[in-house]
Amino acid sequence: MRYLLFLCVSILWPISAVAKTLFGYVVGISDGDTITVPDANHQQHKIRLAGIDAPGKKQPFGNQSRKNLAAMVFNKIVRVEWNRHDRYGRRVGKVLINGVDVNLAQVKAGMAWWYEKYRKEQSPVDQRLYGEAEQQAKRLKMGLWQDAAPIAPWDWRNAKRMQ
Repeated sequence: MRYLLFLCVSILWPISAVAKTLFGYVVGISDGDTITVPDANHQQHKIRLAGIDAPGKKQPFGNQSRKNLAAMVFNKIVRVEWNRHDRYGRRVGKVLINGVDVNLAQVKAGMAWWYEKYRKEQSPVDQRLYGEAEQQAKRLKMGLWQDAAPIAPWDWRNAKRMQ
């Protein structure tokens, strides 16, 4: 009986960690993986797109990544499914517009890397989709993959810190 109880709790535990949801108009785009969305009380929330890492502002393809994200979501209503804050206080979540996963769309367009370091925060389905999307973007030389030797944002940031 204890084993059965343990098994049920183990299976249902992830369901209890259901994401919170925020709906709102996107009023700002900081870069290719960060947007600003006010809630119903007009409080603005910085949203870090989960599962991806886009080039920084001063990094090659940083401006293109930001513009691509803006074209998809700026001044449009989005649904943000989030369940944590990052160390900068931003909500980290999946952004959806009309049911389309914007985070995944950035990877498909070659405007962001799949942030594999945080794969455990994604469902197995999303892990597969994001991984396949990155491989496809690389094969087709989409966006940042046109560069002969693209530098991942986490490597770019580390190099900047070392200087």
